[in-house]
Amino acid sequence: MRLGLEAIDAVCDRLCRPERRVPAILLAGTNGKGSTAATLSAIAEAAGVRAGLYTSPHLIRVTERFRLEEKDVSEEELDVSLQRVFDEADRAPEIPVTYFEALTAAAFVLFADRSLDLSVLEVGMGGRFDATNVSSPILSIVSSISLDHTAELGPTLAAIAREKAGVFRPARPALVASTPDEARQVFRDIAAQMGAELHEMAKETSLKLRALAAGPTQFVLETPERSYDLCTPLPGAHQAGNASLAVRAAELLGPTFPFDSEAVARGVAKTRWPGRLERFDVQGRAVWLDGCHNPEGAASLVEFLHRTSLRPDLIFGAMADKDIESMVSAIAGAVEEIRLVPLSTDRAASPQELSRRIAPWRPDARPSPSVSAALEELLSRPGEKPIIVAGSLYLVGEARELLIGEQARSRRA
Repeated sequence: MRLGLEAIDAVCDRLCRPERRVPAILLAGTNGKGSTAATLSAIAEAAGVRAGLYTSPHLIRVTERFRLEEKDVSEEELDVSLQRVFDEADRAPEIPVTYFEALTAAAFVLFADRSLDLSVLEVGMGGRFDATNVSSPILSIVSSISLDHTAELGPTLAAIAREKAGVFRPARPALVASTPDEARQVFRDIAAQMGAELHEMAKETSLKLRALAAGPTQFVLETPERSYDLCTPLPGAHQAGNASLAVRAAELLGPTFPFDSEAVARGVAKTRWPGRLERFDVQGRAVWLDGCHNPEGAASLVEFLHRTSLRPDLIFGAMADKDIESMVSAIAGAVEEIRLVPLSTDRAASPQELSRRIAPWRPDARPSPSVSAALEELLSRPGEKPIIVAGSLYLVGEARELLIGEQARSRRA
C-alpha cells in the first residue's frame, strides 16, 4: 500500500489520460461507499446510461472489482488492460506501481476503451491520497465517517474527514451523508475554502423505513425534488441510508444525466452487492455473510439482528490491526456460540489472538481451524438456528466461495 498520487498520475499520463475521458463520480467514506456505488451503478443501468463501476476489495475473483454496464469484466479483457498498464509502467524510467494502483489504472483504461458515459469509482482508503483521486469527478460523495485506518488517516474524526474531503472539487457538487458534528464542520470548512457545492443529506432529505425484515428493505425518501417509495434488496436499515445517498447523487447528476423516478426505483431494486448481509440457505438453515470489518459495521449488524429478532451462532475473523475489541463488545450479546477462525493473509489475527482480545466479553468463544471446519461443525447440528459469518471481507469471500460450491453440489444432487 502507498498513499500518494505521483505514480498513478505518471502512469495515467503515459496512457494518454484515460481517467479524463469518462465523466467520473468518486465515492469516499468509512462504511457504505461500496453499497452506494453499486446502487448508483444500477440506477445508471436502469436509466440507459452506460456506466462502469470500480470497487474494492473483491470477495472471490479480482474481476468482481470491475463492472461494465453492470456485468463483471471478463478475465481476458482485464488482462489486456492490465498489460497496457504494465507496459507503460515498465518503460524507462520505470514507474513502480502497487497492486491497487495497477488495478485503478486498468479500470480507467477499461472504461475509456468502452467509451462509457459514466464511471463510478470507490475510493480504496481515505480520499486525498488515494489512487482514484487522480480522476476529475463531476460529483464527489462521502458516506459515513468513523474511526478506521487511523494509522494512515489520523486518530480523530476531524482528521479522517479532512482526508475524505480531499475528493471534493471546486465548483462541483459534493454530497455528504449524515455525519458526526466534528466531521460535518470539516466538510463545511473545506467546501467553503475550495468553492465546492456542498449538499448535506441531513439537511436536504428525510428517510422513513416502511418495513425491515430479514430480507429487502423498504423505505420512503423525501428529497428536494420528489418523494420516492423504494425497496433495496440489501437487508438492514443502514442500506436504506446508502441507497438514499445514491438516489440523491442521481438527482444531482440531473443536468447531465436525467434520471427519472422510475429508473431510480428500478435501479435501487436491482442493486447487486454481495457479502453484506447476504443470505444463503444451506442444509435447511440460513447462513448469513456480513463484512462488518470495523465498529460502525458491527453496530449496523447488531441493529439488524435486534430488529429482526435473529440470534445466530457467529463465525468471526478479523485483521489484527482492526479494533476487534469494540467490534466484539457490540456483537457479543447479540449472538449465541462464537467460533474464531484464521484468515489466509499475514495481516489477520490468529484464533488465539482473537480469543485473548475478546475474552472480557466472550470467554466462551472457541477457536476453529478454518471457516470450512466451523461451518461444517455448526451445520451438522440439529435444528434451524441461523449462522452468521462476519468480520473481515477476506473471511466473507472465503465463506461465500464455500457456500456457492455447497449450493451447486445440492442442485446436482
